[in-house]
Amino acid sequence: MKKILFLILTLGFIGAAQAQFGLRAGLSSANFSNTNYDAKLGFHAGGYYKFDLGIFAVEPGIQYSQRGYEGVESSSGDEINEKLNYIDVPVLVRFDFLPIVNVFAGPQASILASRKYSLGGNTSTSTDVIRGYDVGGVVGVGVNLPLGFNVQASYDFGLTSLNYFDTNVKNRLLKLSLGIDL
Repeated sequence: MKKILFLILTLGFIGAAQAQFGLRAGLSSANFSNTNYDAKLGFHAGGYYKFDLGIFAVEPGIQYSQRGYEGVESSSGDEINEKLNYIDVPVLVRFDFLPIVNVFAGPQASILASRKYSLGGNTSTSTDVIRGYDVGGVVGVGVNLPLGFNVQASYDFGLTSLNYFDTNVKNRLLKLSLGIDL
């Protein structure tokens, strides 16, 4: 009897949820923690699937995200440019405080897709000097606009060391995004 009741409640809960697929893209400013490098401008783009459950929503997604840093090597004066490309899988929980404003947070798993490091005239694409994954979190605020559009600002922060050239650094990423519910 308990199993039947649980099944009925679960189906009712799933049926009451409104799901919405969407696309999101925008600019990002990335850097590593505990360094004196300059932030690197990049972009991110991907999709999400939002389960609206009333005052809150659960939103898993997948997106391509550029990260890295820029700087100048102190000993030689050569420019450094590190470009890291990740596939991110966030699972966000959104809380609606006003009809158009929401705040969100959740975990994010990221896989390193590629790397391009330039120092002076030399370039390397080896991923051996950095951990191939990142586990982190995401926090932010969003605004729902007319016609299914939305804008959001979010901050991604790595929780695991990237072991970058045997150094304890973590990804830090500020993102500004425009999305649309399809």
